[in-house]
Amino acid sequence: MPGVFFCARSCPRARRYNAPMLTIQLNGEAKQVQASTSVAALLEAAGYAERRVAVEINREIVPRSLHRERVLSDGDRVEIVHALGGG
Repeated sequence: MPGVFFCARSCPRARRYNAPMLTIQLNGEAKQVQASTSVAALLEAAGYAERRVAVEINREIVPRSLHRERVLSDGDRVEIVHALGGG
C-alpha cells in the first residue's frame, strides 16, 4: 500500500519523504510506520492481508470490521495471530 512501510529508526526513506513516523511494537519487535496507518494497512504491509488473523492492540481485540477505521498510535503494542492448518 502506498505510503505505508516499515522502517528502521535511521531510515533514509523516511527522511527522504519527510513522513511523520510512529514507533509501535509489532509481535514484540519495535517497528516504525507512518502516522495515520490503519490496522488494515499494517496487515497488508506485513503480508497478512488475505489471511484470517486476530489483531490485538494494547491487549484489546480489534474486530475485523474495524481494521480499516482503527488507526495506530505511537507506542501501540500490536499482536497479530494467524491460524495454522493441521490437526
